[in-house]
Amino acid sequence: MTPRIIPVDLFDLVVYGATGDLSQRKLLPALFHRDVQGQIPPGSRIIGCSRRGLSAEEFAALARKSIEDHVPDAERPPDVVSRFLARLAYVAADAGAEDGWADLGRLLKPESDRIRVFYLAVGPDLFGPICDRLASLHLVTPRTRVVIEKPLGKSGASARALNESIGRVFSEPQIYRIDHYLGKETVQNLMALRFANALFEPVWNAGHVDHVQITVAETLGVEGRAGYYDTAGALRDMVQNHMLQLLCLVAMEPPISTAADALRDEKLKVLKALKPVSGDGVAGLTVRGQYRAGAVEGEAVKGYFEELGAVTSRTETFVALKAEIANWRWSGVPFYLRTGKRLASRVSEIVVTFKPIPHSVFDGQAGPIAPNRLVIRLQPDEGVKLWLMIKDPGPGGMRLSHVPLDMSFADAFNVRNPDAYERLLMDVVRGSQALFMRRDEVEAAWDWIDPILEAWSTSGDMPKPYTAGTWGPSAAVALIERDGRTWYEDQDL
Repeated sequence: MTPRIIPVDLFDLVVYGATGDLSQRKLLPALFHRDVQGQIPPGSRIIGCSRRGLSAEEFAALARKSIEDHVPDAERPPDVVSRFLARLAYVAADAGAEDGWADLGRLLKPESDRIRVFYLAVGPDLFGPICDRLASLHLVTPRTRVVIEKPLGKSGASARALNESIGRVFSEPQIYRIDHYLGKETVQNLMALRFANALFEPVWNAGHVDHVQITVAETLGVEGRAGYYDTAGALRDMVQNHMLQLLCLVAMEPPISTAADALRDEKLKVLKALKPVSGDGVAGLTVRGQYRAGAVEGEAVKGYFEELGAVTSRTETFVALKAEIANWRWSGVPFYLRTGKRLASRVSEIVVTFKPIPHSVFDGQAGPIAPNRLVIRLQPDEGVKLWLMIKDPGPGGMRLSHVPLDMSFADAFNVRNPDAYERLLMDVVRGSQALFMRRDEVEAAWDWIDPILEAWSTSGDMPKPYTAGTWGPSAAVALIERDGRTWYEDQDL
């Protein structure tokens, strides 16, 4: 199957933090892939910007290395590499100084009628100052967009302050709050499964769903992000954004269309319907953990303290929690979320477990009847698996087995699966905000997260230790098993 390429208009894309890890590892390779597919129109420019005093040639050499490191040999034709590098320009400019900004203004002004994207791949403390600089240079036009990365604050109050500082310069339709999880192919297919098929939506409710699990597990530790991570932790880093967005897509009502605000209106309703978790209830509904030295995939690894270079820390590297949605569709259905670093496997998936059949017509020799499950795998090996009961083949009576209908996207479509940033960057250029968070979504998510953080802060309890290479602290198992359920850990999609 050949993917359909939707053309975009001529654009300039300015990346602040162009020499940083995100730009080198994700943004430049993503843009290169789009150029390989012929989606970037002739004349479009990619302008790197950071404090480093590089020449245009030095930045091009950095970009070439990024492509060589992150794009397989077979996917980088030499002629496209040359074409892509010819699109690049570079300006050295510091958000806290005057130098370089006039150069950026001169570079952009002659092309003021084209689409202009400013991607802020920098810390949130620079969002406001950079936006103010752009305003002072009169670089914000009606066709200008700004992309901001997480973390979108460390609390509801700081998120509101960030939104205010950006909103002084850009209107809400110009602001793209990016969450790369929403650009993943399987996340898009979650909406297709629900709203393009008659099979699931009639049973997508409390009458038929027993519970939902959302797992985002990493085998990596904090690596080079220790300084940032110790001020954030797993709840801020993963749950407040990625995992709550996945929960919203599972739980939202059918939107009236796929228009951006129609989708975001329904997600907002879910966030506002989440039952508060606060005060004394936090201890019974949440678990936080912190990894110790162990072995991950056969390799010995250090504990969090050793990676951090500290004697102690109260920052969680693992979170498990139970959430409930107080509305008609989901009343009484628990949503179990867990995420952590240095876990047994790298996997992100959503598991919807349906209620057991009300009565079995089969005798005991048929074996137990397991509930149906829909497993939506986001990474790795994106795909969908629907677990059903069937009869074992052969004579000798009725024997039942629990087996999956399995669809791997790579096998089914035989195409390269685009990285999430490829889709999201082109959506910014074409002006589609459907996969980006609106301001009220971000603030509603913080309204639910803040009381949990407050309760953890005042409790004085340390995160529960767990050995690297396991599935987290035993308390996370107890959290779900108290309800007579267990975590789904079949990693063979």
